[in-house]
Amino acid sequence: MSEEDKELISEENEELAENAEGLAPLDAEDPEGSEVAEDAEDEFDGEEEEEVEFDLEDQVETFRAQIEEDPDNCVHHYNLGEALAELGQSEEAQESFEQALLLDKEQTFSSIIHFGIGNLYYHQLMSGIQSTVVKSSVGLHSAHKVGGTICSVNDEDYATPLREFEASLRDLPSLQADEEITEYISQNVPQQMATVYYKWGSDLLDKARQIDKYGDEVKDIKQGLKHLKKTIDIDPNHTQANLMVKYGKKMLQEGFSIYDEYGFVAKEIPGAG
Repeated sequence: MSEEDKELISEENEELAENAEGLAPLDAEDPEGSEVAEDAEDEFDGEEEEEVEFDLEDQVETFRAQIEEDPDNCVHHYNLGEALAELGQSEEAQESFEQALLLDKEQTFSSIIHFGIGNLYYHQLMSGIQSTVVKSSVGLHSAHKVGGTICSVNDEDYATPLREFEASLRDLPSLQADEEITEYISQNVPQQMATVYYKWGSDLLDKARQIDKYGDEVKDIKQGLKHLKKTIDIDPNHTQANLMVKYGKKMLQEGFSIYDEYGFVAKEIPGAG
C-alpha cells in the first residue's frame, strides 16, 4: 500500500470526529415552524444588541415544565430528548425520544424523532464507547499498534443507527415541520448512513488484520467490502471508501501478512490467487 494511500485513509479519522449540528427545538404550538429566539431590543439607539447566553440546563427545565402542563404532546418530549442529548445524558434522552414516538400517533413527527434516536447511537458508535468496539483504528493498516486495532465487531452497533436513519427517511414525507428541517434531515441522514457503512466496512477490514488468527479473516474482508460498496452507493465520490474497496479486493486476491510490533510476521492469510 503506497504512502499516498495510507495518507488518504488516515484522513478518515478527522471526518469521523465531526458531529452533525443540532436542530432548533420544535414549536408545539406551530409545528410548521421551529422555535427561534427573538432578537433582543436595543436599549439605546445605535447600540449593538447584547448577546444572550444560551443555557441548555434551563431549556431542559423549560421542556420538563411543558411536559407537566401537556404530558401527551410528543413535541415536548422530543425537545427534551434533544436538550438532554446535547448535555450528554444519552439514556434519559433516549427515554424521551421513545416516549415521543409512543405519543406521535399520526406519525407527523416520527421522522425527526427517529433522526434524534439515530444520532444517539451514531455518536456512540463514532466515539467508540461500546463495550465491543475499540475506538476506530481506520488508517492503521500499515502496522500493528498495541491497543489500537479492532478486535471485535458487533453488527448491532452499526445496524441500530442505520435502522433509525432508515425509519427517519421513510417517515419524512409525513413530517409536519418547516422546509429547513425537512431539508436538513434529507441531506444529513444519507451522509450519516454512508459514514456508518464506511466505518462498519473499514472496521471489519481492520479486524481481519489483528495479530491473532481466528479463521474468519477472509469472511470479514468480504463482508466489509459489501458495507463499503453501500457507502459508495450513497456517495459515489467517497474517496476513502473507493480506496478501501480497492485495497480489500487486493487483500483477497494477493493475500496479506500481519507483522507484530517488532516487525516479525505474526500471521499470513493466503489470497485467492
